[in-house]
Amino acid sequence: MPKSLEIRLNELIHKITEMKKEFILNKSIKVEAGQNRIREWKAIGKKVSAKWNGLSAVEEIREQRKKAW
Repeated sequence: MPKSLEIRLNELIHKITEMKKEFILNKSIKVEAGQNRIREWKAIGKKVSAKWNGLSAVEEIREQRKKAW
C-alpha cells in the first residue's frame, strides 16, 4: 500500500512539473509575440518618419502651445 501512494505522489509531482513547463513556455510565447509587435510598430514609425514632410512632432507641439485660444 505505501508503495502505491509513493507512486501516485511521484506521478502527481511529474504532472505538476509538466504543467509548470507548459505554463512557462506559454508565457514566453506571449512575451515574444509582444516584442514582435513592438518591433513592427517601431519599423512602421521609422517608415512614416522617413516619408514625413511637415513639422516634426516636437515642433507641432511647440506651435500648438504658442496659440492663444
